Amino acid sequence: MSILNFRNSKAEGRKLSMVTCYDYTFARLLSKSSIDALLVGDSVAMAIHGYDSTLPASVDMMRIHTQAVARGAAGKFIVADMPFLSFRKGRKAALNAAQQLMTAGAHAVKLEGVDGHEDAIQRLVESGVPVMGHLGLQPQSVHAYGGFKVQGRDAGAAKNILRQAAGLEALGCFAIVLECVPAEVAREITAAIGIPTIGIGAGAGCDGQILVLQDLLGLTVDFQPKFARPFCAGADVVLDALRRFDESVKAGSFPAREESYA
Repeated sequence: MSILNFRNSKAEGRKLSMVTCYDYTFARLLSKSSIDALLVGDSVAMAIHGYDSTLPASVDMMRIHTQAVARGAAGKFIVADMPFLSFRKGRKAALNAAQQLMTAGAHAVKLEGVDGHEDAIQRLVESGVPVMGHLGLQPQSVHAYGGFKVQGRDAGAAKNILRQAAGLEALGCFAIVLECVPAEVAREITAAIGIPTIGIGAGAGCDGQILVLQDLLGLTVDFQPKFARPFCAGADVVLDALRRFDESVKAGSFPAREESYA
């Protein structure tokens, strides 16, 4: 998988599948799957570190998790998120952040929005860094929105997202994540641009879909977004395994003789 496959997939009408990944163990499992690409998302701040937003993710945090995923998922296309403000401090700061993520094992970076950092995107692309855009709900702007809210519900807002998508394509982005926008808006944007759209809470009209792995596996116990379908009851499986381990230990049946050293 490479950035060429993204554009070819759109041209051929083949849907793309992506999931987030933050650690070596899941990366090893994903390396054996048919999932097209992995995102080391700044959602790691919430899913792994327990923060209530993505803002605490730093370049160093993203670098460490990108290294772990790259070690476990050799052969998979890996995108790493540029964290909060890392690409808003000028070209040099953006290049430095991208350098850390790319040398950690990412094949591309993803950044949110476009207005105000067009120059950073252009310099990254010109420097040989594949860039994936991110429009609609931009979690790094959660406080500006007043919460995690669907974007593009009125005509003006929808038109603005389309304008931004066209801008990202013109700047050389190879794909765009559309998060939490009405399905029809996402469908129109997908039809209007030549690069693939990857939806999360954006309906089935996108060129691909991405989910947080913990949501996909049903491991999220506190909150389940409307758009996140659990494809297995992961939390129940884990809790059952823990229960059986606890019972075996207390009953003295674990470890057995064959699980012990002579």
